[in-house]
Amino acid sequence: MVTAAQIEAQMAGMADETQRRHLMRFFKTAEGQYGFGDEFLGLKVPQTRAVVKQLRNDVSLPEIEKLLYSRWHEVRLAGFLLLVEQMKALKSKTDAATAEKRAALAAFYLRHARQANNWDLVDLSCPYILGPYLRLTGAEDYSLLHRLADSDNLWEQRIAVVTTLDLIRNGIFTPTFEIADKLMAHPHDLIHKAIGWVLREVGKKDRQLLVDYLEVNYHRMPRTSLRYAIEHFPEPERKQWLKRPRT
Repeated sequence: MVTAAQIEAQMAGMADETQRRHLMRFFKTAEGQYGFGDEFLGLKVPQTRAVVKQLRNDVSLPEIEKLLYSRWHEVRLAGFLLLVEQMKALKSKTDAATAEKRAALAAFYLRHARQANNWDLVDLSCPYILGPYLRLTGAEDYSLLHRLADSDNLWEQRIAVVTTLDLIRNGIFTPTFEIADKLMAHPHDLIHKAIGWVLREVGKKDRQLLVDYLEVNYHRMPRTSLRYAIEHFPEPERKQWLKRPRT
């Protein structure tokens, strides 16, 4: 088995100072910004994925936990991507033992969810871990998503929104609308963008369903959410929506 220390050392050996500086700006790590305090090695996502692909069968959960608490953003990402790989291996099975393993993996993710402390860590993990878990469990009330949405933590709130991408891709739309309603008045732009993103994905599956939702809710939607949601509309229609009066 491979240790977290070995993985971190391997990734540190791939560090790129120019890319590190770029990532520090891109992920808003200056004081007062949402990513303040985050530290980067300077790896691109495909590099991190390559490390994960190489080692995915050789890292235990205790070692993954250590990765999730690394000071380095890319090392934490590797930890989350390893969890994604583990959930992927469980997706196609429906027996009780596999269901227990999925539940345990989802619980592990939730215990450490706040370590996904930037939007890419959230977006590259939760739809592929919590999404399949909820869908394959056959949940009906999706109370887990509501608990995350009610959190005081920005990243857990974004997890609540972005997890619904898996459900949308499988024709389950109600949780998206419920979480969007709950977080519509959120003050942070990262939540506005996430809401608009998932609504846009609903529209790709069922355009009329999105239009019906917008007719009722556009007046209270943050402009960013509305703009993202109608991004795929024809230009004349998109302009009409943006010109509508809103509160």
